[in-house]
Amino acid sequence: MRGVAKYGAATGLSSVILIALTVAPAGGATTDSAAFHGTALAAERAAEAGITFGRCPKAEMLPAPIQCGTVEVPLDYADPSGRRITLTVSRVKASGKAAERQGALVYNPGGPGASSMYFPMAAELPEWGRIAKAYDIVGYAPRGVGRSAPLSCQDPEDFIKAPSLAPTHPSPSYKKERIAQAKAYALGCARNSGATLRHYTSLNNARDLDVLRAALGEKRLTFIGASYGTYFGALYATLFPSHVRRMVFDSAVNPDPRQVWYRNNLEQSRAFESRWADFRTWVAKHHKTYQLGATSEAVARSYETVRARLAHKPAGGKVGPGQLHAAFLGAGYYDDYWPKRAGALSEYLAGNPKPLIAQAAPRPEGAREAENGNAVYTAVECNDAPWPTDWNIWDRDNTLLAQLAPFETWDNVWMNLPCAFWPEPRQEVLDVRTTYGELPPTLILAAERDAATPYDGALELQRRLRGSVLITEKDAGTHGIGGGSNSCVNAYMENYLLTGETPVRRAACAPHPEPDPVSLDRRAAQPKLPNAV
Repeated sequence: MRGVAKYGAATGLSSVILIALTVAPAGGATTDSAAFHGTALAAERAAEAGITFGRCPKAEMLPAPIQCGTVEVPLDYADPSGRRITLTVSRVKASGKAAERQGALVYNPGGPGASSMYFPMAAELPEWGRIAKAYDIVGYAPRGVGRSAPLSCQDPEDFIKAPSLAPTHPSPSYKKERIAQAKAYALGCARNSGATLRHYTSLNNARDLDVLRAALGEKRLTFIGASYGTYFGALYATLFPSHVRRMVFDSAVNPDPRQVWYRNNLEQSRAFESRWADFRTWVAKHHKTYQLGATSEAVARSYETVRARLAHKPAGGKVGPGQLHAAFLGAGYYDDYWPKRAGALSEYLAGNPKPLIAQAAPRPEGAREAENGNAVYTAVECNDAPWPTDWNIWDRDNTLLAQLAPFETWDNVWMNLPCAFWPEPRQEVLDVRTTYGELPPTLILAAERDAATPYDGALELQRRLRGSVLITEKDAGTHGIGGGSNSCVNAYMENYLLTGETPVRRAACAPHPEPDPVSLDRRAAQPKLPNAV
């Protein structure tokens, strides 16, 4: 997930948030019979047409034997004979014998706004070897992403403009500036996409998934959704339970309609504060290597020193406090980032800014992809659900939250604030829920200290999908754990995908090992930095 689906409320905020969410949806529910029958018609067409796979376009940068194709879906499922859009699809065939093949395995990495066109490359990884023998490994770009009817809300060069600020307690004048930017961004989305903008939703992502299933020739879907992919995967399970074969929900979004999406963002901001502390504690444990401080608090002071210096003089002219924060937010998602981030901070304080510039500076060659991903994220989340339209509500909730969780709170606000000024109608949120026997067993994977999708979301999803099984990586916080570095988690996922078998209800895995620090031999003999005490 790209920082998406940022969940719930801090302690003491519940009454404020109840006020915030009294905004009624401007549009009616879209889970009506017209859209349901439109999906069935589109799936029937796709089953007849199939997908013609061939050499991948150069733009995808995918090596053989991966092949690419396309599938058509309705822009509006209530009007399936109207305008259609084309989604790009990638595939590598199952590597095992014909008798071993179980069908197609479709993957979505989250977002909203992320593509899995690269996913067939996983077939070459040892963690996926047995799965790749049994399944065609399938990726795709959801609507709006990449070459799948792409969305854009502003000039990509403006989107990555740097350096930028990232105050943890912004001034009134800074807030006013960001409100104006959010309004302009929302208007840019509407101007660039016109009447099509309202059709970029999680419900339509779930419907597209059913059309893709049919186009692949599968009577029932085998699917792995990570992060946001768990949310529209859960919508799929609710809308089309008889079409589900096996589903893995990796790092689950809380699907409670009361959480989607405003409360979820608050919950995520609070969780990142704990994960930020986990990172600092690890750095402090390796003070001899990094010289950033022997306690979590000392590491925080080192970080603040760097932040203050970058505000005065951006590194390489491009890395200011905003770029520093974005780079270190990545450490909240993935602990394998920890050595590189700590090393870059250490080197910067020792007078070498190059590692920090390499890790944090915007990449002009990635500007278009980054802007596209953000545009899709914004469109889907703003369209999906009601949001507060009164700035005073956002300001009150997040000023209170930032007292407890300053690291990510306001950055999270600025990412989502266009939803306060969104020009399109908001949908009513589908109540994710299935009864016992409606679905085959499904598998939920969750790390106990995940900040991007806090653990409560996995518990809530299990309550709502009756008969689902939860695998917990204890005392760990990496986001997206299936096929990663925990062999216990991987064994449960592999066994489920290959046999359909699960534990009875819940199981736990010990945490994967913490990362090893990067050795900075040339600095080993240097004295401790004055600010790292």
